[in-house]
This record gives sequence, C-alpha cells and structure tokens, in this order.
Amino acid sequence: MTIKLPLVAVSACLLGHAVRYDGKDKYTSLIAKELSKYCCLLAICPEVEIGLGVPREKIQLTQLGRGIRVLKAADSTVDVTDLLVGFSIQFIKQQPLSGVVLQDKSPSCGLENAKLFSEAGEIIGLASGLFAQTIKRQLPDLPIVLASQLQSKQDVLEFAHRIVERSVNE
Repeated sequence: MTIKLPLVAVSACLLGHAVRYDGKDKYTSLIAKELSKYCCLLAICPEVEIGLGVPREKIQLTQLGRGIRVLKAADSTVDVTDLLVGFSIQFIKQQPLSGVVLQDKSPSCGLENAKLFSEAGEIIGLASGLFAQTIKRQLPDLPIVLASQLQSKQDVLEFAHRIVERSVNE
C-alpha cells in the first residue's frame, strides 16, 4: 500500500531555486529537508510563472486609490496585478493543496509583511502579496505559514500536523 503524502506548495526560492529578482535563492534546509519527510513539496514562484525573468526588476505593492496594485518599482506603468491574480486562481484550481509555505516580505508571497508603497514611492505600511492574498481569499481554511514561522523541527512538525489533521477532517 502506498501512502500519498499531502501536497504543499512552497516558494521555490526556499527550496534552492534561483528565482528571486536578484537571481539568488533563499534556500532553507529545514523546509526543504524536514518538511519533505511529511509532505510532497511543490516549488512555485508566481513571478516566474507570469513571465518575469530572472534576474528581474523589482516589483512592489502600490496603493492606488482604494486598491493595491503590483507595479514594477522602476516603471510604475508596468502593472502585473491581473497576471498574478489570474495565475494564482488557476494554480489553486489545478493543485490539490494541503498547505502552503511562503517567503516573507515578497510582493507576491509575503503575508501581511510585504512593504506597501504610495504612488510617490514612499513606504506607507505592510500588506500581503497578491499570490498569498488570493490563496487566503479562495481557500480560507488552508494552512499557510511564512518561512519565518518555521524556525525549528518542532515548528515544521506542528505545521505538518495541522495539514494532516485538516485532511483527515475533510
């Protein structure tokens, strides 16, 4: 009998993929090695998936009126908001996710800790990245953590337990 591990989407940079805007990664062995004992990890970088290259110009969350848009930092006429939201919705429809691990402070993956800019380019607060925000809106009960919340084997075990508990109760 084969046991199917729960599927967890993980920001690709945390698994060692050099997909960040600067062409680097944020490899985190605790996530890549420890979490993979309990879950099947699916690397995902929304920014690469929508066609932004590596390396690439930074994108940022920008408050425009009452809404938040994702614009290129160096050229605010380039708006990738709709691409990110569209990709995010398609992604969660296609993947039977049991959980998500996201990179902190990212304009796509950050969860209430990504910098929010004014139209003038000044930091005015913090917000969630569009990928993270879309997942939370579409799947409010899905276990989601930031990389900064998985700092020990115990943290990873507790997250894995939440995932398994949720899948048993469904």
